[in-house]
Amino acid sequence: MFIELDFESEDPIYLQLMRQIIEGIAKKELLPGDALPSVRSLAADIGINLHTVNKAYQQLKQEGFLQVHRQKGVMIHPDGIPKATEAYKMALEKNLRPLIAESICRDLKQEDFSEICERVFDNLMHGGN
Repeated sequence: MFIELDFESEDPIYLQLMRQIIEGIAKKELLPGDALPSVRSLAADIGINLHTVNKAYQQLKQEGFLQVHRQKGVMIHPDGIPKATEAYKMALEKNLRPLIAESICRDLKQEDFSEICERVFDNLMHGGN
């Protein structure tokens, strides 16, 4: 998996890193049990602070994407990613609300919004970009 960060983005680096790891899992580029580089190694490889990598890894661990083992290191959770719960669906809806609201303000039609969502979903499900 190739990590590409945008240092000019308003999105924090740790969040960009988290999103790329999650996208790698969604695209099946990263599978349950796959090892990830150590915090120190990844930070050095992509030229960022090790605390930034640690923050991303810890958040992903909390959300059930990663497992951190003292001897084995960091890996994609070997049991797979927890399935969507009602709490997850409620959080998803909460996160979508501002995107949908902005789209409405910008006069984007519901069909166009849905088409964009379907295209992104299909790209991730079938390994596209």
